[in-house]
Amino acid sequence: MLVSAKEMLVKAKAGHYAVGQFNINNLEWTKAILTAAQDMKSPVILGVSEGASKYMTGYKTVAAMVRAMDEVLGITVPVAIHLDHGEYEGAKKAMMDGYTSVMFDGSKYPIDENIEKTKEIISLAHARGVSVEAEVGSIGGEEDGVVGAGEIADPMECKRIADLGVDMLAAGIGNIHGKYPANWKGLDFSVLAKIQELTGQMPLVLHGGTGIPEGMIREAIHLGVSKINVNTECQLSFAEATRKYIEAGKDLQGKGYDPRKLLKPGTDAIYNTVIEKIKLFGSEGKAE
Repeated sequence: MLVSAKEMLVKAKAGHYAVGQFNINNLEWTKAILTAAQDMKSPVILGVSEGASKYMTGYKTVAAMVRAMDEVLGITVPVAIHLDHGEYEGAKKAMMDGYTSVMFDGSKYPIDENIEKTKEIISLAHARGVSVEAEVGSIGGEEDGVVGAGEIADPMECKRIADLGVDMLAAGIGNIHGKYPANWKGLDFSVLAKIQELTGQMPLVLHGGTGIPEGMIREAIHLGVSKINVNTECQLSFAEATRKYIEAGKDLQGKGYDPRKLLKPGTDAIYNTVIEKIKLFGSEGKAE
């Protein structure tokens, strides 16, 4: 059931749990994530970066694939197709081509320009029933070509963005895309608490969900995080399972080289990773 992300995140905020955004890269990833969410009776957000959208030949192709798969698999849980870290033009095109939710990442701009551009995206998106995520501060590390310095968000700037009527807000609080280094200082919960205080019922978003200790995840949800992004962990589990399959020589046995067999261990690993995260985030059964 394809929807915008707004209602599912409002419910998550009120229910003190988080909805997982799991990034997709092809048909196998999409099927694994949708199936896991359906089996767990959990709402889910399919994140698609601009790079991944391009890899899959464009926003229109991605939207069509997800819509067809949603129908054929008989998915009944709420599903949002969400542009991850979209540029201004990319966000506009994604919503026109069938995405039900978009992120406009204006964190690289001065706050006044970020606000003006975000306001324009909100106007266009809400007219189409599309939800909007904005960002203040920046997420450290690199993900699919998007590089952030890891700037801690200013809570007052977060309030200014929230007051525009955005549906969800990502704020840099020390989180990082990719693997976390050994000397990582952790999430800044004092900043997150202040953002929560100033933005009220605004669903907050935690990027870089891979590698954050479970205790920190639970504390972030307690402080208002209603959406948690997971990408790297699915990539790592897919790669590890695929490597084991090949190193065991299974691709050389019979027709083990058939891509449907070759990709199955990795696809199953993604399914299991999503199941684990849904349980951690507390969204299991929330779509019943």
